[in-house]
Amino acid sequence: MLGDGKPGHENQSLGLIEAIGRLTPVQVERLKAPRGRLEAMFKPPTPRRRPDLIVGAGHRTHLAMLHLSRRTDAPCVLLMKPTLPSALFDLCIIPEHDLGDRPAPPHVIVSKGALNRVPPPGTMEKLGGLILIGGPSSAHGWDEKGVIDALASIVKDRGDRPWRITDSRRTPPGTLDRITRACPALAAYPHERTGAEWLPQRLAEAAEAWVTADSISMIYESLSSGARVGLLPTPLKRDGRVTRGISQLTKEGWITPYEQWKPGRELPPAPAILREADRCAVLVVDRYFPGRMS
Repeated sequence: MLGDGKPGHENQSLGLIEAIGRLTPVQVERLKAPRGRLEAMFKPPTPRRRPDLIVGAGHRTHLAMLHLSRRTDAPCVLLMKPTLPSALFDLCIIPEHDLGDRPAPPHVIVSKGALNRVPPPGTMEKLGGLILIGGPSSAHGWDEKGVIDALASIVKDRGDRPWRITDSRRTPPGTLDRITRACPALAAYPHERTGAEWLPQRLAEAAEAWVTADSISMIYESLSSGARVGLLPTPLKRDGRVTRGISQLTKEGWITPYEQWKPGRELPPAPAILREADRCAVLVVDRYFPGRMS
């Protein structure tokens, strides 16, 4: 796996690798992508053994992935829409909201959102509620009062279940404290105190999850867990690929905006549990390692 040090990108790569590992045994070697183009060309990372597959995400990984693939003759799988021509890569897994209406060529797998590490739902009963708070982004502004008012209504109406809330790196300072003062029933877990396994574990316990509209990755993670997903209101600054993806999810019934939710009623279930990492893993193994699925 070739990483650029960004948790969101490495989360996508590990999501695919772990899903492949549910089909066939894998060994993972993690390599760091060079910072500059010259380093990527003349000092690419060197694996300890020849890889069978190279997986990566993030613009910084592009050149190093291509050089490593050519040097080792191992196919490379890029988890994003590349800045370089996609035909240079053996396989690209690209979210549908990044492709628009353009048809996908044979070397592209179209996914519904970015892949993630959320494991398949288990058999345990889902009872809890989870709230995932983002913050201002290029596409969304921030309305703290609107978020607090919505959460107060949701928690009051759904007081029959335990509620947890966590924030993110983009959350404005003090927001989590102000939310929990307004909604004392919420158990707060600041993101600085949670590890990589915290969110998948909490999603495994959650019957429903409410996510701010700016947090597209957490929306897809919640859908991958089997939770019913509601969308907390945040003001829209500009239309773009992220907002188009959210609009499509709403139209297809995967998520429910707060404005459409009615107190006293459960959130409607999604059409299915969104297991895109597992679906893509089957396609990757079938393409490059036929006959190895257990």
